[in-house]
Amino acid sequence: MKYHVRQQDVKPYSPANHTETRNFRLIGPETVGAKQVEVLIGEIGAKGKGALPHAHPGIEQVCYLLEGTAHVEVGGEKFEMKPGEACFFPADETHLFEATSEKVRVMVIYAPPYGENPRNVRK
Repeated sequence: MKYHVRQQDVKPYSPANHTETRNFRLIGPETVGAKQVEVLIGEIGAKGKGALPHAHPGIEQVCYLLEGTAHVEVGGEKFEMKPGEACFFPADETHLFEATSEKVRVMVIYAPPYGENPRNVRK
């Protein structure tokens, strides 16, 4: 199917500036031809791991927590997240996202698409 994507069919990659993290790009230019948005599932496999402080020039980011708990810092704010909660990282704003549970699953939305050149990892 041209517009239907399953996580199990997407090869994961390890994003830069992240530890113990693998991302599955579900929606993007290379999967469904999306030009204005990118959606991925990020999995963090250990407490205290995740995104080190970094920013995305010209790219906005939304995180929606699906499983686990996380500590987030952005724009001088610090807060804890639980499943069912979302946060926003403005373009160019330094942020971090750290697992506070042993396993975290998070849906990440980038606009415009980030298109990070992935380094492949094993499933």
